[in-house]
Amino acid sequence: MNSRGSDFWDQPSGPPIGPEQFNEIVTTAADLAIVLDTEGTVKSVIVNPLNPTLGQLDHWKDRDIREFMADDSLSKLEKQLEAYRAGVARPTDAIEVNHFDNANWEFPIRYTLHKTGRDDIILMLGRDLRPIAELQHRLVKAQLALEKDYETHRDYETRYRVILEAARDALVLVDVASGRIVDLNGAAARLLGGDLDALNGSAFTQEFEGRRRGEFIEGLIMAAGDESIGPVTVTTRRGQAEATIEPIVFRAAGEKMLLCRLQPAATDLSIAAELSQTLGGLFRKAPDGMVFTDASGIIRTANDAFLSLCDAGRMADVKGRSLAEFLARGSVDLKVLLDNSARNGTIRLYSTRLEGAHGAQLSVEISATHLNQSGGEGFAFIFRDTSRLEVMRDPGATTAPALPGPAPVSDDAMRNVMDLVGSAPLKEIVAATTDVVEKMCIETAVELTDNNRVAAAEMLGLSRQSLYVKLRKYGLLNKNAN
Repeated sequence: MNSRGSDFWDQPSGPPIGPEQFNEIVTTAADLAIVLDTEGTVKSVIVNPLNPTLGQLDHWKDRDIREFMADDSLSKLEKQLEAYRAGVARPTDAIEVNHFDNANWEFPIRYTLHKTGRDDIILMLGRDLRPIAELQHRLVKAQLALEKDYETHRDYETRYRVILEAARDALVLVDVASGRIVDLNGAAARLLGGDLDALNGSAFTQEFEGRRRGEFIEGLIMAAGDESIGPVTVTTRRGQAEATIEPIVFRAAGEKMLLCRLQPAATDLSIAAELSQTLGGLFRKAPDGMVFTDASGIIRTANDAFLSLCDAGRMADVKGRSLAEFLARGSVDLKVLLDNSARNGTIRLYSTRLEGAHGAQLSVEISATHLNQSGGEGFAFIFRDTSRLEVMRDPGATTAPALPGPAPVSDDAMRNVMDLVGSAPLKEIVAATTDVVEKMCIETAVELTDNNRVAAAEMLGLSRQSLYVKLRKYGLLNKNAN
């Protein structure tokens, strides 16, 4: 513009620009300038020297431009050429196409088509879209990375929440700078005696009696850094309950944080919880089989050692079944165990045979304990494998059924037998000794079965009639009669 305000472009004859200057302006104004006829033949190609990445495109000259376009771009070009041949083209129309050359590399271009002094010649000014495409690609990658980070954050947030709530310990996260609770789990809220949402964001120090914020937080930091100090003992403000705090100091996003594990002071409940945990470990790892049943002998749970003894593959194979199904004498053994342990509280070293899932039998000694707790009546059994001891005592007796052990022969009975030596033949001495042992076994069986003659006969391997004959023989028929 000049000083009078007349516009350089408003001159009637057009701007006085020479051919060389015009070519230079076109070359620098566009990344790629192509002159072609309305049939699509390239007449001239000019590449902006400031954009050398397009390479040398002189070989396009006098060739059909369609040879250097991707298939999805041909329809756009045909539409524009048809409009120019029909004389209805608009200079504001633009097309975006993908070029490729003999080197098999592609680049996107946005063209604006312009009329020239000849109706059959078109000037195409193109702008390289690769920077924009690269920027869009980077934007998409950034968006995908952001979404991935967001999903990862949600994943970690979910895991953190699940772990925090599943933890049995009372855990509280405290910001050291402000002294406020950043997060806590339900166990901590119950111990502090407040609501979870109300405690979140409140001052941690105010939850305890006689504590000042600065001193209390500093004391927790010192306790976290020095193991010799030990846990910090506090009294909760709401419940007036004594508790201990075990702090851990760490940094998150540059901020110093305290992870405080709260525990009630040692009480009967805490001791019982620790004992319960210890007994649970013993139950799982004990070498002897352990079984818990209800009052009628139905198995509630058993450890791996018992599953191994009875050749069971999993807990579901034995749970809910009667313990009698795994005893050689079935309901007889179970009734003896239940009745005697219920009457005396415990029964020890009851010898019998355990029958496995596949019919194999194993000599065992059983100890039973009667449990009468608030959760209901039941029994606990311990099974010990005695098959090795049986082999050591008598290698040929491994297949003999194990009977409940009678009381040992008394010294008086042994002396009576010894007194017979020399005064009676050996055959009579052996017969007398057999009678003594037989009587003691019958008495033991009757006592174990609580005078249940049917069960005693089954335990001794006798018929009921044979048992009555022997009871009459030894004067035991009316003994312990109901």
